[in-house]
Amino acid sequence: MTNATGFARRAVLADRLRTHGLATDAALVAGGALFTAAMAQVEVPMWPVPITGQTLAVVLVGATLGARRGMLSLLVYAVAGLAGAPFFAGFSGGLSALASPSFGYVIGFIPAAGLVGWFARRNWDRHVGRATVAMLLASAIPFVTGLPWLAAALGHLGAPNDLQSVLAAGLYPFVVGGVAKALIAAGVLPLAWKALARR
Repeated sequence: MTNATGFARRAVLADRLRTHGLATDAALVAGGALFTAAMAQVEVPMWPVPITGQTLAVVLVGATLGARRGMLSLLVYAVAGLAGAPFFAGFSGGLSALASPSFGYVIGFIPAAGLVGWFARRNWDRHVGRATVAMLLASAIPFVTGLPWLAAALGHLGAPNDLQSVLAAGLYPFVVGGVAKALIAAGVLPLAWKALARR
């Protein structure tokens, strides 16, 4: 069944590719992981958690690939980084990342991509208003895992890790940028669908 634009319902942008199959899915998953790694290098160095372009990459990967491929892509990103690929901020990688105060956010990227992919399957990425809601909700997920991880890491380092200190280090500096990245994604995706509709 197709909608008014001629596209199959519950399709994401990746489903508009001419070729389909396991090899295509593998390439998409790898491409999403590499894109996230590249965006991790768009960085404003801060301690204990840097500001990066990763969150924008996560919501774009999830929305364009769908929930399953999106989650797998971010899982590949995390595992490759832990295996030593220079995928994390500052071209870092390796098991030492597990001790980083910011690694909890990386864990949260996986369900975040899944949630935005779930919304995209239901066409939320084709309308700016609904896309904004989806991107904001997905962008909040990494904080669910990131803040407790940050608190534990700060405590291990002997730094203050009370609630206010953790929020000041791991939440407040990222609110404005997170909203801005969500709005960028929410604007780009409907434009991409409109461009495809004109082809």
